[in-house]
Amino acid sequence: MPRSRSIPPHPPGDRIDAEPRAALLGWLDSRVNYERQTPVGPGGNGSFGLARMRRLLALIGNPHDTFPVVHVAGTKGKGSTVAMIAAILGEAGLRVGRYLSPHVHRLEERIAVDGRPISEADLLRSFATVVPAVERLDASARRRGTRVPTWFEVVTAAAFDHFARAKVDIAVLETGLGGRLDATNVSRPVVSVITSISLDHMAILGPTVRHIATEKAGIIKRGCPVVSGARDPSARKVIIATARKRRAPLRLVDRDFTVHHAPVNAASPLAGGTLLLRAEAGSAPEHAYRLSMAGRHQADNAGLAVMTVGELRRRGFRIPESAVRAGLAAVHLPARIERIADRPLLILDAAHNVASMASLVETLEGVLTATAARAAPRVLLFAASADKQIEEMLACCHGRFDRVVVTRYLTNPRAATTERLVAACAAAGLPVPTTAQSPAEALKAARKLAGVRGLVCIAGSFFLATEIGAG
Repeated sequence: MPRSRSIPPHPPGDRIDAEPRAALLGWLDSRVNYERQTPVGPGGNGSFGLARMRRLLALIGNPHDTFPVVHVAGTKGKGSTVAMIAAILGEAGLRVGRYLSPHVHRLEERIAVDGRPISEADLLRSFATVVPAVERLDASARRRGTRVPTWFEVVTAAAFDHFARAKVDIAVLETGLGGRLDATNVSRPVVSVITSISLDHMAILGPTVRHIATEKAGIIKRGCPVVSGARDPSARKVIIATARKRRAPLRLVDRDFTVHHAPVNAASPLAGGTLLLRAEAGSAPEHAYRLSMAGRHQADNAGLAVMTVGELRRRGFRIPESAVRAGLAAVHLPARIERIADRPLLILDAAHNVASMASLVETLEGVLTATAARAAPRVLLFAASADKQIEEMLACCHGRFDRVVVTRYLTNPRAATTERLVAACAAAGLPVPTTAQSPAEALKAARKLAGVRGLVCIAGSFFLATEIGAG
């Protein structure tokens, strides 16, 4: 079984004592953060590139070279796929690092070992190593007039340091944005995974699915196997061509394996479902796996996880079938069609683009129909970032909700104004919305509109999910 190597010694240099968490977060928030700011594009302003990340990692001993990696990119389903793969590997007895973005409740959620988020002490310990290196690069950048390390690069370096200290057997990494120039793309994966691809972050990744797929396919490495769930024809062409060019064996959904979803209980779609997977399209027997996470899209993600496990087995990892079943049946992530309260029923989802909103509404169809049948109100609570396809996202909800509440989250300047959201509701044919000045006020209004018998669906952004959870 592959094992991690020891982290090389750090080069001599300045050290800092571990700062309190609040001071650390304040220092982090002073850095450029593209989860809160939208740059011009991947090549237009010098913001993106891997050279700066490589310099930062070299200063802290290249911790990312001490463990094998499964690297996951895509538009939709990355986080769930990462969580599923990590859960399966953990059930197999491996020590597993898991890196997710963004977080819902706390920064520590992003960095986990064996399913446990990094402790505050370990977070401070890794940043005590990373911060002096960042400050050396900051000083150099100021002299040269170049860009300093970003928020995401710094957090990624801290994650790599923590995984190396924890001596993980393997890490499962989610890209932050795109793939080709993402900070995680300095890793050397044993398997690359590309989930479904659709329109999102067009200002950064390009205006078409083909452009976006090109950025995502940038994680494909020479000779490294790839598993992909992309179904869009233009995305498939890009992935097939890139894999062929880099001589990377490719396992592609609907060509090399097929995925079907069967709800456990059609009357209760939130209870999860069953993945029906045929690993060799048209030939091998079909396998059934119980899923804890709800929705047909989660069966797609689970299919990628199972196929990734097959590639890892070919590379010497011992992963019994029992671990696959246990991992898929137990995995959970916040804000993925999450039932957070009853009376009224509150469902929280981080759907933040057109494809994810369509999947959310499809999954909730039975619940929405049942709520309408008992004449109980169905309420959508919505906020989104201004650079999203807001009208198209809301159009997915046409005819499904009786009332709408729109708000603007307070912690991110990218949030769309309530005026924009009101106009978007009109364009999408939704009821005239109630406006609220904050997510907390919006939730109070939505609860009142729904009554104890109704339903409130909260969607549109991870940032909305974070503020609702904090409230």
